[in-house]
Amino acid sequence: MNDVTSGFARTDDGLQIYWRSLGEGPALVCCNGVGVSTFFWKYIALHFREKYRVILWDYRGHGLSSVPRDIKRADLSIERNARDLFTVMDALGLEEPAVLLGHSMGCQVILEAHKQQPERIRALVPMFGTYGKPIDTFMDYPRSREIFEMINGVASVWGKNSFRFLLPLYASPFAFAFSRLTGAVDRYYAAKVDMEHYMEHLVHMDPRVFLGMVERMANHDLYDHLPQVHVPTLVFGGEKDLFTPLYCSKRMAAAIPDAELTVLADGSHAAIVEHPDAINRRIERFLNERVTF
Repeated sequence: MNDVTSGFARTDDGLQIYWRSLGEGPALVCCNGVGVSTFFWKYIALHFREKYRVILWDYRGHGLSSVPRDIKRADLSIERNARDLFTVMDALGLEEPAVLLGHSMGCQVILEAHKQQPERIRALVPMFGTYGKPIDTFMDYPRSREIFEMINGVASVWGKNSFRFLLPLYASPFAFAFSRLTGAVDRYYAAKVDMEHYMEHLVHMDPRVFLGMVERMANHDLYDHLPQVHVPTLVFGGEKDLFTPLYCSKRMAAAIPDAELTVLADGSHAAIVEHPDAINRRIERFLNERVTF
C-alpha cells in the first residue's frame, strides 16, 4: 500500500490548500513558519512516517496552495491559518485528536488552533517560535517593529514588484554564505541544500503575502491563553536563535501547565534542519512518555 498521498482541501472562501500525507497511524500535523513551505519538515517526516501519519501543508499563498485574488484585502491572519489547518484535517478525515507541531510562526498557529478547538488537539510541539508579537522580539532589537512597518509601507506602494530587486540575491550562491555569516543559520550545521529550498521558495512567493502575514502575526498574542493549554506540550528553543530569543521559549514553557522545555545549545532559528537527529529523538521520547494514543 502506498503510504504517501497528496491533494488539496477547499476552504470556505474558495482557496485550495495543499497537503501531503506520509505514513500511517496517529496524526502528526506540521505547521510551517511564514515564507516557508513543507521542505523544512523533511527530516521529521522521514523519521516518524514509520509509526505515525505525518501531515504537511502550505498556508494560503505559500508553496502549492492558492494565492488569494485580492491580496490587499485577504485574510492572512493567524486565526485564518488555524481554520485552514482544521480544513486540512477535515479533508483528511482525521477524527481522532492530532499532535500539532509548529515551527517559527507555526507556534502561533498551533496555539491558536488549540484556542479554537482544543478537543481536536492531543499534544503540542512549538519549535523555535513564540506565543505572540514576534516582531517586537525579532533579533532582540527594540526598533524591529519600526523597521518592519517601513518595509511594509514600501510594499504597499510598489505592490507585487516591491522586492524584485532582491531576487538575484536570494538566488545567488552568496545567499547561503551571507546567512551563515550573520548567524541566521548555524555555520557548522546548516546544509546548503536546505537553505536553497527556502531561498527558492521566497523567489517564487508574492512578497505581499509574506508581508501581509507577518503584519497579522506581529499583532497576534496568545500569552493569556497559555495557562489554559492542558495538553502535553514540548517547547523547543535555541540558544543561538537570533530571530526568536531563547527567553521567549522559556516564558512560553513556564506559562503552559506542565510543559517541557528543550534547549539546543547550538540551535539557530533553522535548528529544525540543523539538528534533526537530536530533535527527532527528543520528540520520540516525548510522544512515548507523555502522549496517549
